[in-house]
Amino acid sequence: MEQTEYHNPVLLTETVDGLAIKPDGVYVDVTFGGGGHSKEILKRLGKDGKLYAFDQDEDALSNAIEDDRFVLINENFRFIKRFLRFYGIKKVDGILGDFGVSSHQFDEASRGFSTRFEADLDMRMNQRGTLSAFHVINEYEEQDLRRVLLEYGELRNAPKLARAIVSERKNAPIKTSTVLKEVLQPYLVKHKEHKILAQIYQAIRIEVNQEIQVLKEFLMQTEELLDRGGRLSLISYHSLEDRLVKRYVRSGMFEGEPEKDMFGNVTVPFKKVGKLIVPTETEIATNNRARSAKLRIGERI
Repeated sequence: MEQTEYHNPVLLTETVDGLAIKPDGVYVDVTFGGGGHSKEILKRLGKDGKLYAFDQDEDALSNAIEDDRFVLINENFRFIKRFLRFYGIKKVDGILGDFGVSSHQFDEASRGFSTRFEADLDMRMNQRGTLSAFHVINEYEEQDLRRVLLEYGELRNAPKLARAIVSERKNAPIKTSTVLKEVLQPYLVKHKEHKILAQIYQAIRIEVNQEIQVLKEFLMQTEELLDRGGRLSLISYHSLEDRLVKRYVRSGMFEGEPEKDMFGNVTVPFKKVGKLIVPTETEIATNNRARSAKLRIGERI
């Protein structure tokens, strides 16, 4: 299995297998990171194949692969169609996505993604972005903080958490992860502190990076981009993402059901390929961050 210090790719073989790669095909890895998935795709491509990869994090640029068949685009994958058009690409044969935070982002203390480190409140995947965790914690109205924690962290005590944050910041801005954890400590259930903190951090991170909106925008472009028979191979790490991917692959919609014609038939853009795939116990033992991964594969009809 291909591994990198920057990021250990999850479900590497299964995800790339899901693309059913054609040697002369055109593929997109929308979450390049350490390049593990991209390297595996390139191994399976012939000399006339092409791979385009996206990553908005400038740290990922140092992992660029020296290969004439490869192009790395330093942009958010919500702009996938726009930037592929720039390269003259209107149709592709497969799109791979491994959503969430890379191992590098978690392990780099200064980025502020992990509950393990003392760090400024940041959490920006795109370091050029203007919205940071500091802004969310210190400038959002209480009702907006409550919404973020409830919707993206699925925290039932979101009102109490939001109230505590707003009360504390009246005295002084909450600048670091340590101060934030001290403010929230009274509301963390004993023996579940780490789990609840992870949910709080997840909620703030999703808001900072607009992850749900970005995922929706991306998915809605895949129907037009994928050629018939082209594949989506997508890994999600929490229920909010997985729900969107599952519904989109099933019906081409995020909510509701597709309309039926007068004969009771429905027209959907994709068909599901196989069942939900999750990591083996062996993979989880060697890569703990794989434990919540869910892989879904869809084929353009």
